[in-house]
Amino acid sequence: MSEQTFEQMLEESLKTIHNGEVVEGTVIDVKPDEIILNIGYKSDGIITRNEYSNTPNIDLTTCVKVGDTMEAKVMKVNDGDGQVQLTYKRLAADKGNKRLEEAFNNKEVLKATVAQILDGGLSVVVEESRVFIPASLVSDQYEKDLSKYLGQEIEFVITEFNPRRRRIIGDRKQLLMAEREKLQEELFSRIKVGDVVDGVVKNVTDFGVFVDLGGADGLLHISEISWGRVENPKKVFKSGQELKVLVKDIQDKKIALSLKFADSNPWNDANSKYAIDNVVTGKIARMTDFGAFVELEPGIDALLHVSQISREHIEKPSDVLKVGQEVTAKIVDFKPDDKKISLSIKAMLEPEKSEEPEEEEEGDVVSVDIDAEIEKSNAEDGESEKSNAEDGETEKSEAADVEE
Repeated sequence: MSEQTFEQMLEESLKTIHNGEVVEGTVIDVKPDEIILNIGYKSDGIITRNEYSNTPNIDLTTCVKVGDTMEAKVMKVNDGDGQVQLTYKRLAADKGNKRLEEAFNNKEVLKATVAQILDGGLSVVVEESRVFIPASLVSDQYEKDLSKYLGQEIEFVITEFNPRRRRIIGDRKQLLMAEREKLQEELFSRIKVGDVVDGVVKNVTDFGVFVDLGGADGLLHISEISWGRVENPKKVFKSGQELKVLVKDIQDKKIALSLKFADSNPWNDANSKYAIDNVVTGKIARMTDFGAFVELEPGIDALLHVSQISREHIEKPSDVLKVGQEVTAKIVDFKPDDKKISLSIKAMLEPEKSEEPEEEEEGDVVSVDIDAEIEKSNAEDGESEKSNAEDGETEKSEAADVEE
């Protein structure tokens, strides 16, 4: 029996390895772009940056140090330079896939950091296994810009698991919806009509504001934003703004909100401020053929009838007045129950001197029946064309606004 050489004995003492095998080694050197492992084989194992992690341009010296032990999978026993090519990320991905499969079967909630914003969704990494979350499953509301999620830790569940097709789908939306339903139940169990609650502006439209009350949205209609007029809510509110709102009505899951609090109602002290014979100043808010509506303060309009603008005959208010103009007039009629106030500029003018008293001309009466004037205006328009009739209805609607 021939004696073995030292080299032969050394080679027999070393283990054999195969492609696909998982080996354990000790880090004997580490550079920014590669790790060298002693794996108990005749050649050292090499893990390149690309085979360590999916993170681009990662510095490997920040990940491991000399003396660390780690597992890796054999990709090639001989990479052409006599060394063993290893992969760490694929072994981690295999373990990650098993982790994801367990989570999929158990409907477990996972947590991971968003690694990339892709066309149509988010990519998160769980133990080097990638999970794709489509844009439609990112949130319980439409998300136009997903970039805000980059680097953010989010929770999700696995709804589809098919690693062979590289199709592992995550869903964040159902978690948010479940949480929202829970909050909604809590919200409806504690709020009632008349409560003042905190909310955050979620969306602003031309007709009102949607306010997030923490579990459900309430609508703050444009007519409930102020006692006065609001032309466009977008000029008053912005998303994220915090508000205290009054719960005006609850119908099923619909909540109507208001900012018209009772203690701020301008009609509360109107009796003293707008008593008959008081002189007031306001701005022309809008005009009709039979008169001008003067805003005395937000929420209180008064009618200046065309017959009370001047001692001279005026065909229509727009001949001598314009919207936005400031006018001073005397209050000649006040009906608090109907929320109606009538004004007169003519009543403030000095009477013309005359040797003989003249008969009172039509239109000298300073107290005007608004409803009668509207009916009269409609009757006169009844024989006109259809478009003119529709204009008459608009005037009637505007006159009725003085009640509000």
